[in-house]
Amino acid sequence: MSSQLHLNAFLMGVGHHEAAWRHPRTDARNVLRAGYFQELARIAERGKLDSVFFADLLSVGSRIERNTQTTFEPITLLSAMAVATEHIGLIATASTGYNEPYNLARSLASLDRISGGRAGWNIVTSVGADEAANFGYAELPDHAGRYRRAGEFVEVATALWDSWEPDAVVLDAATGIFADPDKVHTVDHVGERFTVRGPLNVPSSAQGRPLLVQAGSSESGKDFAGRWAEAVFTAQRSIPEGQDFYRDVKARAVAAGRDQDEVKILPGIVPFIAESEAAGRRLEREFTELISPEYALRQLSQMVGVDLTGYPLDAPLPPLPPLEKIQGNKSRYQLVKDLASRESLTIGDLIAELGGGRGHRTVAGTPEQIADDLQRWFEAGAADGFNVMPPYLPGGLTDFVDQVVPILQARGLFRTDYTETTLRGHYGLRPHIGRYARVVAGVGG
Repeated sequence: MSSQLHLNAFLMGVGHHEAAWRHPRTDARNVLRAGYFQELARIAERGKLDSVFFADLLSVGSRIERNTQTTFEPITLLSAMAVATEHIGLIATASTGYNEPYNLARSLASLDRISGGRAGWNIVTSVGADEAANFGYAELPDHAGRYRRAGEFVEVATALWDSWEPDAVVLDAATGIFADPDKVHTVDHVGERFTVRGPLNVPSSAQGRPLLVQAGSSESGKDFAGRWAEAVFTAQRSIPEGQDFYRDVKARAVAAGRDQDEVKILPGIVPFIAESEAAGRRLEREFTELISPEYALRQLSQMVGVDLTGYPLDAPLPPLPPLEKIQGNKSRYQLVKDLASRESLTIGDLIAELGGGRGHRTVAGTPEQIADDLQRWFEAGAADGFNVMPPYLPGGLTDFVDQVVPILQARGLFRTDYTETTLRGHYGLRPHIGRYARVVAGVGG
């Protein structure tokens, strides 16, 4: 475990709270402005954060009347943010379910080159029926099948990123040699779902390949994380739960032949920062009071696999299907089910509880209290860092950067300046050495 923690800013619309766009601290028109997101990246970079991250959906769904938090395709948007920054890492969500390995590997490699080695890929399998319908599926593909496809997809993508050795590009004008063909390799993948010859037509970057990120916490998701992930975004709500998840995923990484320090665990946190804890709670209530019950019920229905739109808000959850019947996000389903049971929450209580971060932990208080909370989790071995989810933007991110980060820096828990130039470097990882370069150079591993 490192002596310093890692911080990622999870950027979503004008804030993670589902009513953020209605609050006077935000300007909803910003979701349509690339310049606004460039400024968010500069704010995060001012705080020396490791990275910024965008989630993504491949559908509008039934919620458009009340809210949408995804308006730009992430890789395109992050390319615009790359040219507005110098250091901050740039992590894009992209689906293995509705892409092809070659096209996606090329897009991410391009972002990696454009940014000078600052790209990351949040690997998702896509869990929405609306998304499936946009790609010709009558129903959502089954959970296990989605992860099998994802595993083969990542195998192909990583092989393609490895297809150019680091010194393959020669650019010798005198001899007319652009690249050494002996250092550019086909991948010749023939698998269950994909057949890809290669090589990629984008050379490798300064960090070797994009950072691999994952956010699923089901059994299949944790196995996948142990095999592939270099950073894991997760949603544990207590230190004991965080410790269990931390140990579990690290053990799976070791079982997959990896060093446990090669995977960083970053639980989500939604901070309401104010001059006192009471003021932070009041601010949180302001946002909660703006939630549209119709929108929130649709969100909750999707999480639990039951249509709740006809139920009164003061009623408990109806009987829910067993976990094995859920083909969507299994880990979020279990989190919501456990939360409702443990705290005897009504449907209305759940809407309020989930409004800030869809199950991620909400913390309200002073900058010192927020810093204390992060330090407790980090020093207890429940986290390597945090996925910071500002409830409103840009103010929630600005307050975190200008008020919480300096406290963490003063305590020696976070960097005071960037010491690396790549995203992998920010996360304490060495540049990736491709499989072909290892053979040619005779490097073990």
